Amino acid sequence: MDKLIEQFSLGLFFWMLILFVILVFFLNKFAWKPILNSVNEREDGIKNALEEAENARKEMQNLNADNERILKEARAQRDTLLKEAREMKEGIISEAKNEAQAQASKIVEQAQETIQAEKQAAITDLKNQVAELSVGIAEKVVRGELADKNKQIKLVEELLKEVTIS
Repeated sequence: MDKLIEQFSLGLFFWMLILFVILVFFLNKFAWKPILNSVNEREDGIKNALEEAENARKEMQNLNADNERILKEARAQRDTLLKEAREMKEGIISEAKNEAQAQASKIVEQAQETIQAEKQAAITDLKNQVAELSVGIAEKVVRGELADKNKQIKLVEELLKEVTIS
């Protein structure tokens, strides 16, 4: 340090000071302002990016809330539709059962009517056959009675055998 003090020159110090001031002036004018401007721009960009990120986060929260609401509404609609479908199914099944029961009752009623009609027809046919048989027997008896007593008895016995055989 002693050596520096011995070699100190005021003129050299003055020129170095002037050069230093000029250097600081040029750096201030051409380097620091652009550097500070770019640092400020970058700071503004980061602030804007943070604000946009916060806005995006809020928007995502809103979208998630909307999605949850829409899902709840969709589930409610699905439940309503399923309930209506079940009610329709039960109604259709009930209606089909009632219709089937009505048709079965109608078929049973028609079958009973058919059986009754066939029974009446069979009774009528049986009555006609009995009447024909009676008339035939009476006719033969009358003929036999008119002719001979032995023949009449024999004829009645034969007719009785025919009636039991049929």
